Amino acid sequence: MESRRSLRHRLRLLALAILSVLYRSAPWRLLSLVALWDSVLHLAFLFRGLRPVTLDLGHSCVHLWVPAPARGRPRKPALVLVHGFGGNSRWQWEGQIGPLSRSFDLYIPDLVFFGNSRSASRDRSLGYQASCIAEAMQRLGVARYSVVGISYGGFVAFRMAEGPAAGAVERVAILTAGICLTPEQLRDFAAKEERDVCELLLPQNAEDLMNLLRRSKYRHPKWIPAFLLQDFIEVMYRNQRMERSELLKKLLEKGIDLDPIPVLNQDTLILWGDKDDIFPLPLAHQLHRHLGKKSRLEVLKDAGHALQLEKPDQVNLLIEQFLKGVSDINL
Repeated sequence: MESRRSLRHRLRLLALAILSVLYRSAPWRLLSLVALWDSVLHLAFLFRGLRPVTLDLGHSCVHLWVPAPARGRPRKPALVLVHGFGGNSRWQWEGQIGPLSRSFDLYIPDLVFFGNSRSASRDRSLGYQASCIAEAMQRLGVARYSVVGISYGGFVAFRMAEGPAAGAVERVAILTAGICLTPEQLRDFAAKEERDVCELLLPQNAEDLMNLLRRSKYRHPKWIPAFLLQDFIEVMYRNQRMERSELLKKLLEKGIDLDPIPVLNQDTLILWGDKDDIFPLPLAHQLHRHLGKKSRLEVLKDAGHALQLEKPDQVNLLIEQFLKGVSDINL
């Protein structure tokens, strides 16, 4: 098994090396491979029975993927997936849409200032992000749903469950989000980076993006061509960069922005990677203690911050079984 993994790894490196050589010769340099793959992901979402819609809320426009209408198809329980800072919703939830769409009607928004979601508002708070998704779901006529959020999206999911969507949210799953961190602790975390956190989470060059990948994944790629990394930055990080930077600064300034932090009324699943280098594992136990008996903590072995990308099968099974009310899960 180990030799097979080693062979696959070497073949991937060889493919990337060949791709790097080809890309440097005209006319390939005119092609954005990241934009091409983003189009492939768009088609993958369509293939899974989802369709893109953009809702004008007046103060903002929220883009999200929703179940395509189908005659005679019974409705499934609704599930909202809220992404974090790494790209848009398609890139972060691609590994979940297939398995989860078999049991749930998926609603997958781009947070405000990500993907095709926009706003003229100056509000950069978590509460605003939560209220935009809650209002979008209300406009779509979805009265009851569960919500899953990862990293920054986990903060937003928490705010939805305790605030504007408290009466609508049935269950909550939070993936690797340091919700119990105080603003002072968040600033201490940022200070330990010895650099602007925006440079870490909103990279502007290939070296910074490679560093983010190393920090986000336990089993990270050893090498990626610089042109491909720069291509990803151009496609994913150039637009609305200033607004996203302001979102980060607001998070560092206010944290979850609730004092005291409430205990959610909903049953809550907490998922964490034991090798998380962004929000270390003790923060998972802290959140579990805070939420008490209505919460459950599952720690995934050999997984980093982007655990939905590293351990998609385990994450999907844990989320599905939790939302179905299964208490004893054997991975």
